[in-house]
Amino acid sequence: MASVSKIIIIGNVGRDPELRMTPNGRPVCEFSVAVNRVTGRSDGGDRQEQTDWYRVSCWSQLAERAQQMITKGRLVFVEGRFTPRTYTDREGKERLSLDISANDFQMLDPRPDRAAMGDTAQAAPRAAEGEKFDPDEIPF
Repeated sequence: MASVSKIIIIGNVGRDPELRMTPNGRPVCEFSVAVNRVTGRSDGGDRQEQTDWYRVSCWSQLAERAQQMITKGRLVFVEGRFTPRTYTDREGKERLSLDISANDFQMLDPRPDRAAMGDTAQAAPRAAEGEKFDPDEIPF
């Protein structure tokens, strides 16, 4: 029987990506993603927001694309393989790292350069003011 290990997260990028090369010349790009969740009682009790931090690694061509597109604060969809990892911090405490080896990612917010311009490159053409819509002019 085949097995599958897959995780999908949507969150905000916590730091700009860092691109580096492995000793054999393979590009790897790493960045962090914050995923917020609200917890609390459904009966109107105290609700609290919690944040889970994920460390995302992209490899090869995906790493180069991530370096070009991803910046701190942007909303991103990440799909990949999840691996929890324990490590010891500088103070000697054992910590848990939530690592994702990404298979793909998608930016979910408008590009900052287009948002500043009002996203005119993506805007649908509008009819001039006072002009009426004629359904017979649709080519299909």
